Amino acid sequence: MRVNTTKNKLSEGFPVFGPIINEYSPGMVEIFGALDYDFVMIDCEHGSMNVAQVENMVRASESFGITPIARIPDHNDATILRFLDRGVQGIIVPHVNTRSQAESISRAARYYPEGHRGVGGGRSHNYGVGLSRSESTSGLNSNLLVIPMIEEVEAVQNVDEIASVEGVDILHVAPGDLAQSMGNASVDEVRNVMDEVIPKIKTSGKWSGVGGNSPSDITRILDLINLGANFVTVGANAILIKAAQDFKLQITERIEK
Repeated sequence: MRVNTTKNKLSEGFPVFGPIINEYSPGMVEIFGALDYDFVMIDCEHGSMNVAQVENMVRASESFGITPIARIPDHNDATILRFLDRGVQGIIVPHVNTRSQAESISRAARYYPEGHRGVGGGRSHNYGVGLSRSESTSGLNSNLLVIPMIEEVEAVQNVDEIASVEGVDILHVAPGDLAQSMGNASVDEVRNVMDEVIPKIKTSGKWSGVGGNSPSDITRILDLINLGANFVTVGANAILIKAAQDFKLQITERIEK
């Protein structure tokens, strides 16, 4: 049974960091694993991957010791099942606005007695080799991260109720859609809301995730961590762009000198 090292690290009180990858690239997963990032968000809400490709990206993550987490496109039980059966160790679920939605997601993601996830064979169960069904389902339950996204005004208003749901591990606050939900609010307006929500999540005893981070604004990321955030995502493309720009700028400046 594969151990969720990201969940363990969070349990030990450390923040965790992961890139958002929205194109099919097992190699990119391996690179971030080699760089000792904690997890990878395989983005299937905005990204182009199908579940077969997700499974290959999960294999890449396993070979390089980085936790595979998928952002799935919807709340449906069948969607949750198909992604979890590929072997991802966490699901990030968009637009979760109410306690009842969070409860439904949590039950669909976990096996009895914590939920009603359908039992199948396959890779998430080690193909039935070496473990009883009860050992396998219990192990998968304990190594799972269920992560609803807080990205609408309604979710902000209900954040205490969502955080109270048993089986929800992390509440992931995302500024992009939150700004839209607030009427295309300014960056400062959205930051003010995030700065209020993150301590509430921390007080609830759940872990707090933050998205929309820029690799060029480390100060803001540190501020969020100081407020209580401990699950931090950064776009892989943003990291690549910054590194490429920095390289080009530095080499150009030296050539010109």
